[in-house]
Amino acid sequence: MGKIAFIGLGVMGFPMAGHLARVGHSVRVYNRTTARAQSWQARHGGECAASPATAAAGADYVFSCVGNDEDLRAVTLGASGAFAGMLPGSVYIDHSTTSASVARELAAIAASHGLVFLDAPVSGGQTGAQNGTLTCMVGGAASVFDEAALIMAAYARTVRRLGDVGAGQLTKMVNQTCIAGVLQGLAEGLAFALKAGLDPAQVLAVIGQGAAQSWQMDNRATTMCAGEFDFGFAVDWMRKDLGIVLDEARRNGARLPVTALVDQCYAALQARGMGRADTSSLIALLTDE
Repeated sequence: MGKIAFIGLGVMGFPMAGHLARVGHSVRVYNRTTARAQSWQARHGGECAASPATAAAGADYVFSCVGNDEDLRAVTLGASGAFAGMLPGSVYIDHSTTSASVARELAAIAASHGLVFLDAPVSGGQTGAQNGTLTCMVGGAASVFDEAALIMAAYARTVRRLGDVGAGQLTKMVNQTCIAGVLQGLAEGLAFALKAGLDPAQVLAVIGQGAAQSWQMDNRATTMCAGEFDFGFAVDWMRKDLGIVLDEARRNGARLPVTALVDQCYAALQARGMGRADTSSLIALLTDE
């Protein structure tokens, strides 16, 4: 069992750090809101730290799960950042969804301190984090991956290395692009069924057994029809992720017309005050009179 630091105890990081403690690792946590870290400690034991640097001090592995590029820079760099507290040879694993460019930037800085950096964004949502069934998409050195993957297995069902640093974030961009397109198609199909006077439950029972089946259909279609959007991955978060995707596409020349359209649909939901609604709320733009 190793000495672990975990930085960022949001809806994903809180249960992920808990799984690490559950399997026997010594875990020290840091969260920007101290009360959140204290709540985690009350439930799982371990230690609370006053800064990312003190959390990372003496740790073999440091994990983070924060909001965006600037949040990640804030917890890694500077005198109070995690890199300042880490020992040479230790490994930093970031589970945030960020740009590939910031992953490469921080990997280079980490290397200058004798540290190893892996970008490892996750898919599976809050439920996957709670159940320990996440998918981790990893970019970084093959030499440290196997041991790191064993540790990530505490909260992940699938951990795969996709290439050098940045490859994990690029794969997460593919993931979010596919989800956005599937959700828009599902929203349009269900809205069409309702307008056509069909029973959505019967329609789903049939098409869910064929080529139209998807995770989104299995887990979100019924609540979409009921207008229930108070769970899961928020519109605000998806909008942030799609912004990263579209920025990268502008750099690499990829054409993403559907992704750009869905991004604007999410912008319309934000304008309605639905930024915290689940991403399946796309159907609200199609069914509201």
